[in-house]
Amino acid sequence: MKDKQLYKENEGDKIWWVYDEDDRGTIEFTFDGKKIFNLFQDYPYKLNKKQIEIFKKEQPFWAEFFDDRG
Repeated sequence: MKDKQLYKENEGDKIWWVYDEDDRGTIEFTFDGKKIFNLFQDYPYKLNKKQIEIFKKEQPFWAEFFDDRG
């Protein structure tokens, strides 16, 4: 993850957000610092059941935003 930085919105969160100074239009996140998900392309399709559960708890705004995706 060259030139990408990880940060958490709240201490204790399991989701790390990815900051890339060179790519300001993409919103990415990770649970483990290895597998990076693109918010608009991958949620909820590429997340497992546990990851979706965590995401809904920690990111209710985005979970509701994508609620029509099933």
